[in-house]
Amino acid sequence: MATVEGTVNRAETMRRVGWRLLPFLMLLYLIAYIDRSNISVAALQMNAELGLTAEMYGRAAGIFFATYILFEIPSNMVLARVGARRWIARIMLSWGVIAAGMAFVTSANQLYGMRLLLGAAEAGFTPGVIYYLARWFPSRERANAMSFFYIGAALASVIGLPLSGLLLGLDGWHGMGGWRWLFLIEGIPAVLLAFVTLKVLTDRPADAAWLAPAERDWLEKTLAQEQSATPVSHTAGWRQAFTSGRVWLLALFWLLQAFGTIGITLFLPLIVKSVSGQSNMTVGLLSAVPFLVACIFMFFNGRHSDASGERALHLGLPLVLAGLVLAVAVQLAGQPTVAFLLLALSIGLNWAAIPVFWAVTTEYVSGIAAAVSIALINAVANLAGLGLPPVIGWIKDATGNFNVALLVVAIALVIGGLLGIVLAPRRRMIDAVQDDGLARAGRGTP
Repeated sequence: MATVEGTVNRAETMRRVGWRLLPFLMLLYLIAYIDRSNISVAALQMNAELGLTAEMYGRAAGIFFATYILFEIPSNMVLARVGARRWIARIMLSWGVIAAGMAFVTSANQLYGMRLLLGAAEAGFTPGVIYYLARWFPSRERANAMSFFYIGAALASVIGLPLSGLLLGLDGWHGMGGWRWLFLIEGIPAVLLAFVTLKVLTDRPADAAWLAPAERDWLEKTLAQEQSATPVSHTAGWRQAFTSGRVWLLALFWLLQAFGTIGITLFLPLIVKSVSGQSNMTVGLLSAVPFLVACIFMFFNGRHSDASGERALHLGLPLVLAGLVLAVAVQLAGQPTVAFLLLALSIGLNWAAIPVFWAVTTEYVSGIAAAVSIALINAVANLAGLGLPPVIGWIKDATGNFNVALLVVAIALVIGGLLGIVLAPRRRMIDAVQDDGLARAGRGTP
C-alpha cells in the first residue's frame, strides 16, 4: 500500500529510484562476479594446460584476495570523496582490461600475477556499491534493495557458469584454448559498461534530475535523519570503524559466512565434476542451479525482513540451516542426486542472509565511518578467499575428495549463524533508535 510523506508518495518515489539504479547495479555485479569467479570453470581445461595441481589452482583462485583486501579500504575512502559514479567506472575499466588479459598467461606464475592485478583493480567495487545503496535507500527498503544487488552476483553463476562452459567449447578455434576465449570474451563487457556507468549513475539524490524536486528533497531529508540516528553517525570519523567492537563482530560474521560463498563457489564446478563425471557443459548447467535457488531465497528473505522489521532471525537462522544441510549432504555423498540437491539448498540458505546483513550494517554506521566499516568488514571476510581455496585444494589432493573441506565450511556456517542471531537487533536498528528517542522525549528524559 502506498504511503504519502507530506506531498511525496514514498512508494512511488522508491519505485522510481529502484528501477533507475537496481537493474543496472545488478548488471554490473553480474559482470564483476563472472570475471572474478570464471576461473572455476576455466580450471576444467586450464589446469591441465598449465600443469596446475588442485592446490596450485586454489592458490591462483585465492591470491586474488590478497590485493583485493589490501586496497579495499583505501578504495572505498576515495569513492566516498570523489563519488561512486566516477570511481565505479574506473574500477570497471581496469578490471575488464585485466580480466581479458588473463587469456594470454602461459605459466602458473603469470596466472598468479594476473589474479593479483585483478584483485587490485576490482577492490572496492562491492563495498562501494553497498555504501552507495545506503545513500539512496532508507532503512525500510534497504534489505530488499541489497537483495536485488546480490541477485546480480547469484545470476552471474546462473548465467555465467553455463556460458563459461559453452565458451570452453571454442577450444582450438584460431589456435587458442577454450579457457582462453572464456577469459577474453567475458572481460570485454566490463570495459564497455565502464563508459555507460558515467551516464547512468547519479552520485546522490540531490543531483537526480530524473526525480521531481519534492522527491529529491524528501529523500535527502529522510536519509539525513536516519544517518543522524545511527549509533555511529555520519559525523563520526573513519577511525571509529576500527575501534567499534560491533563492527569487528560484524566482520567475524561475514568472514564465517564467506566460507560458504567463497569456499564453495570457487570449487563448485570441480566438485560437481568429481561427483557427476558429466561433460563440461553439463557441469556448467548443474553448477548454476544452486545460485538460482540463492536468487529466490535472497529476494524473499530480504523482503520479509523489511516488511516485518525483524533482523536477527532473518540473518542468523538461514546460515545455521545452511551449515546443517551441507553437513548432511557430505554424509550422503554416495547418493549424488540427493547430495547435489542438498548442496543447492545449502548455498541458497547461505546467500539468503546476505541482504539482511548489509541492511543491519548500514543501519549501524553512516557517513565516512560507514564507507570504512563496510570496506573493513568485506576485507576481513575476504581473508577466507585468500586462505580457504589453497586449503581446500590441499585437502582434495590429500584425501581424493572434498568431503572434509565441506565439513569445515559447514561448521563455520553454523557458528556464524549463531553469532548472527545474537549480534543483530531483533528489529530494524534505525526504528529502534528512533522509537527509543521518542520514548525518552515522552518521559522528559535526555
